[in-house]
Amino acid sequence: MVGPCVDVREHDEAGVRVRVYRPHQGGSGAALVWLHGGGLIMGAPRMDDARCGAWARDLGLVVVSVAYRLAPEQPFPAALDDAHRAWSWLQGSAGTLGVDPARVAIGGASAGGGLAACLAQRLLDEGGAEPAAQLLVYPMLDDRTAARRELDEAGHLVWHNRSNRAGWRAYLGHPPGAPDLPAYASAARRADLRGLPPAWIGVGDLDLFRDENRAYAERLERAGVAVTRWEVAGAPHGFDVLAPDVALAAAFAASHHAFLRERLGIAGARSSNGPDGARVSGHGDGAASRCGREV
Repeated sequence: MVGPCVDVREHDEAGVRVRVYRPHQGGSGAALVWLHGGGLIMGAPRMDDARCGAWARDLGLVVVSVAYRLAPEQPFPAALDDAHRAWSWLQGSAGTLGVDPARVAIGGASAGGGLAACLAQRLLDEGGAEPAAQLLVYPMLDDRTAARRELDEAGHLVWHNRSNRAGWRAYLGHPPGAPDLPAYASAARRADLRGLPPAWIGVGDLDLFRDENRAYAERLERAGVAVTRWEVAGAPHGFDVLAPDVALAAAFAASHHAFLRERLGIAGARSSNGPDGARVSGHGDGAASRCGREV
């Protein structure tokens, strides 16, 4: 459910279907291009209505969630191309949407997080408009994880390695873990991470993607990229969607809200110290307090 104070419209733009969330009032002038999860083989923007609605309502963001094409019917680079088209459409329509084109982030969850990381790489190489930040929520970054057969019996919840292997195989068109892949097929395969936008990377420590997320964050840091890391003890893949009202999920969301506020220059941010001293944003300010909450 999207919740109050947010307008949602789904339509085709630049050859790709987008679901656009806009606050009724109090827009911040910033935006987020969002990519849903689903292992590259399933999912749709509607599945993220709650989180996209919260960003629009609480942060005043225009959120463009992309209905990218799915494998195996449409393998690489179809999904990435759709994400790129949506980015370009938003940049070209910024004035109409009330958005500052320099204050646009990209992000995604799971498979969408991996696509967002690849899009950031492609945009950097093209030399045009680049995102102000990348929000990577337990992202699917490295096909080589799927090739590690010893992980098959590890008991990962929600998304296990057999499913991971199926998703990567469908997307790549061949088994994962091959020596060479095309550029932007798997974010972790890129050698040079210098110049990429600031990143937020969050994951549970029971998630199949924990190790690849840690490794990518460390490589970004070594490349001079500002990284905010959030790791949740005792949490599996997608824990914040499965139990959004628990304290761990609330702190997780507050952390990436704070990151977006800071990196997109959204006024009215207030922060406090969360677990292990990480900065997290406060709740109840911004557009939500002006238009009320659903009761």
